[in-house]
Amino acid sequence: MSQTAANQTAARLRLRLTNTAETIVRSGHPWLFADSIREQNRAGQTGELAVIYDRNDKFLAVGLYDLDSPIRVRILHAGKPQTIDIAWWKAHLEKSLLRREQLFDLTTTGYRLIHGESDGWPAIVLDKYDSTLVLKIYSAAWLPRLDEIVSLFLEKIPRERIVLRLSRNIQPLAEKQFQLRDGQMLFGSPPAGAVIFSENGIRFEADVLRGQKTGFFLDQRENRAEVEKLSGGKKVLNAFSFSGGFSVYAARGGATSVTDLDISAHALESAKRNFALNEKIPAVASCHHETVQADCFDWLEKTAGKFDLIVLDPPSLAKRAAEREGAIRAYERLNSLGIMQLSRDGILVAGSCSAHVSSVEFYDAVRRAAMKSGRKFAELKTLRHPPDHPAGFKEAEYLKVIYLKFAT
Repeated sequence: MSQTAANQTAARLRLRLTNTAETIVRSGHPWLFADSIREQNRAGQTGELAVIYDRNDKFLAVGLYDLDSPIRVRILHAGKPQTIDIAWWKAHLEKSLLRREQLFDLTTTGYRLIHGESDGWPAIVLDKYDSTLVLKIYSAAWLPRLDEIVSLFLEKIPRERIVLRLSRNIQPLAEKQFQLRDGQMLFGSPPAGAVIFSENGIRFEADVLRGQKTGFFLDQRENRAEVEKLSGGKKVLNAFSFSGGFSVYAARGGATSVTDLDISAHALESAKRNFALNEKIPAVASCHHETVQADCFDWLEKTAGKFDLIVLDPPSLAKRAAEREGAIRAYERLNSLGIMQLSRDGILVAGSCSAHVSSVEFYDAVRRAAMKSGRKFAELKTLRHPPDHPAGFKEAEYLKVIYLKFAT
């Protein structure tokens, strides 16, 4: 990509790092924090390319500079010098698209095309919902380059529209300096309502303009399919149900009843619509579907129901590293409450999307809850990231799900 006009006439931004940071960047980590920079030749501007040199004045890496973020540089390339021009970006995009080319058949029209740093596109994701693309940006470094990357997408990806979603922390800057708003159209006309897409032959709606993330939780696709396999003849509870993705799969899998539990009335209405979208599937039509609006912790603690399969997939319980210990305790408590609601031979599906809680810490918290219950149990499996959501470095490893079956 070209530099902004202001930077074309300025000397290239050059950075040198602490010795520790050099080692980290050389190892392939995509984040360079502000306190790791020991020298730079001039003040940087958000969105320009910053070239990083090692202690011997040799090229180390190049990335996008973000003046207002503690992650000061998002690394694009490390190793041998390369020219970051339009040809480089085109090849970069083609590599991401090729990675998904053989993953899905025609029964799945919703999936991730670009997954941030792990695809070499730091701080952005690009999701496909049928003919709608949703671009979510997490760093202001992309805002001056938005027209350029959208032009690339238009050239390489068939689409009807492109929707822009912005992380909350960059929305004020985006509107003030670039006249960009969360939910605006970058290409095409706005959808008349929710966008409908298919996942393994099941139809779902995605609120691409205002919904959480980009409109749906595409990363749980494989776990939804697992729940379908386990749901035959079972009474199922889907806690923190959001728009009922696990529930529709469970119904198609032969569940006798499904209860969606969520604090959001808006989410539960979406779950009802998702069931209606699939009413032509006999198993879905015959499954009793109930919605309950309540705080999941409180409801599980106070209710004396019994379910054969329970899905516990809460939103992140640790949004910051300082919340990690409290989140681990909360996961143990939540799963203890869930186990109390399980019938004999019941199955617990416990998930976490908290990047600050490791897979080992989360799985151990769920196992502790199981052991404290005094019930015999067997671990069926654990699952992590699906292939369209690769995790290329430690901080990207957020998703983990464990399956336990209780014999008594």
